[in-house]
Amino acid sequence: MNLSRLFNPWVIFGATVLLLAGVVDNDYYLTLINFIGIHALLVVGLNLLLGYAGQISLGHAAFFGLGAYTSGILTATCGVNPWLALLAGLVICGITAVLIGVPALKLRGYYLAMATLGFGIIVYIFLNEAQGLTGGPSGLAGIPALSIFGFKLDTPKRLYLLIWPVLGGILALSANLVDSRTGRALRALHEGEAAAESLGVNTARLKLMIFVWSALYASLAGSFYAHTLNFIAPASFGFMFSIKLVTMVVLGGMASIWGSLLGAAVLTVLPEILTMFHDYEVIIFGAILMVVMIFLPRGLVRGIMDLWEFRRYKKEGGTIA
Repeated sequence: MNLSRLFNPWVIFGATVLLLAGVVDNDYYLTLINFIGIHALLVVGLNLLLGYAGQISLGHAAFFGLGAYTSGILTATCGVNPWLALLAGLVICGITAVLIGVPALKLRGYYLAMATLGFGIIVYIFLNEAQGLTGGPSGLAGIPALSIFGFKLDTPKRLYLLIWPVLGGILALSANLVDSRTGRALRALHEGEAAAESLGVNTARLKLMIFVWSALYASLAGSFYAHTLNFIAPASFGFMFSIKLVTMVVLGGMASIWGSLLGAAVLTVLPEILTMFHDYEVIIFGAILMVVMIFLPRGLVRGIMDLWEFRRYKKEGGTIA
């Protein structure tokens, strides 16, 4: 047997998903695992934009909120089928991403970050103030569960069997994207926009495409979030959550699909462990970001891989000059 095949990340991912499905019965833990999957959808999309294309976004929570509220309003208020509402969320987020991306992506660096931050703040204020539509600060309740052919996905275990296979498909799609010609163009864009253009890359089109792509991932995650909790409120889609998403990307490793999953897992579980320090959440996330940038600038996944290679090198008798 070729042991290297057993350590293939796709084999490990599939085996872990199946194992957790059969072993974990506690609703609290299953809900937490489902939130890891939802956050991973968000972080993979943001990593494509930030880690691979090098475009900074501090308003990603806005697309998450738009997807959640589109699904929530259409189902709870208008009685629309949840799957149609999910598709409507994708359409609205896609159109919004184009409208925001065309002018904003002409900016670079901190200016782009400020533009996306402004968009996120506008969406957050709208969700708070449009009380007749969104429920305002009190939130929107009565969002129905998703169902498949009449089979309601109204328990954490049933939702797990939807969220994680979908996440697996998104991971595969994203991995295929970054290994394609488009992925090579994204890396060239990250290294230098002028250099990429000199190689024939249409950077404006490419930036807009990946911006819309990441927004669609966020919309899908938002719809899953709304139909998982059956209740949403603007507080879940504010600036702090955008910062948390960026921290997940950096922690797991920029330009790393599997790093996105690890970063989402760590920063979804960590607040549950540190509930007593909730008032210091900003400080904790800032400290984590600082430590990772100093000691693991390539993120946890690449840092662990480098440590593994170093240990193997030393074991084989290698020396470092």
